[in-house]
Parts: sequence; C-alpha cells; structure tokens
Amino acid sequence: MGATITTEATNQPRIYVACLAAYNNGYLHGAWIDAAQEPWAIYDAVRNMLATSPMQGAEEWAIHDYEGFGWISLSEYASFERVSALAAFIAEHDDIGAALLDYYSGDLDEAQAAIADRYHGAHASLADYMQEVTEETTEVSHALRYYIDYQAMARDAELSGDVFTVSTAWDVVHVFAGC
Repeated sequence: MGATITTEATNQPRIYVACLAAYNNGYLHGAWIDAAQEPWAIYDAVRNMLATSPMQGAEEWAIHDYEGFGWISLSEYASFERVSALAAFIAEHDDIGAALLDYYSGDLDEAQAAIADRYHGAHASLADYMQEVTEETTEVSHALRYYIDYQAMARDAELSGDVFTVSTAWDVVHVFAGC
C-alpha cells in the first residue's frame, strides 16, 4: 500500500512537491507525485520524499509545479483533498473534465453536475448540434431546408443561456444545457 511516485512524463494529473528545508538551503529536492489517488496516498508520497531529503528532519513542503490539470491553477499549499478530487475528475473525464473545470473556474461541484445532468454530447460545432436537434424534433420540408440558419440558431441559444459549450479540439465542441 505504498504511495505512487512517478518519474516519467504523462498527461495524467500530477504534482511536483518540493522539500522546503532543502529549497531554502539551496538544494532542489522533491518528487513528481500522481495526483489521481487518495489524499492519504499523496501525503504518504510527500512523507517519503521528505524522509530522503538532504536536510535532516525536513517537515515542510510546497507544490512547486503541476501538470495535467488543464488551465486550473493550484496554489503552493493546496490541500491534498482538493488536489486529489480535481485530479480524479480530470482522470475520469479527460480533456472535457479539465475544460469544464476551467469553464467553472475550478468549481468541482458545478463541473460534476454539468457532466452528470446537462451534457448533450460532442459535435463538430454548436451549429451542427442545433441542426441535429432541429431535424430530430421538427419536420422540415425539403424546400425550406436550405433557408435555415443553424449558425444563427446556435448563437442565439448560447447568448440566451439555453446552452453552453466547451471545446477540447478545433473540431470538437461539447454541448451542455444552460443553468
């Protein structure tokens, strides 16, 4: 039941935790730690890193770097509970999880509710989604099909708050019902 310490580059959420006693004395000592694990496991990995510090009796640490969290910022002293929860959400939902957390400014509860209750799928564009919904729910005559402006419908739906989108690639838009 040892903690996981990683050394290779990865897209999975991880944090670099540094020993502050070593840092303050001119040494770089720390470890990259898998963040998508239980908080106690992260704490165990930090304790193991501190035990191998070049400074005797090292106790203090700080998060000096992180990756795999998208645009979310972590503070130096973010709790392991928060780091673990954010990382687990991103690990479970990949790029869309990170994009939702960015959209909701790091509010994990809102991101979880959006993915669970309001997700309408991935589309090439919001206009494509609007066309799909329109054609599934409305009988559009062949003669009128070319006069419908799905771009305008998409813009109006987004501006009115009926839907919102997060993008994970240039041609991948994830559509959610508005609040």
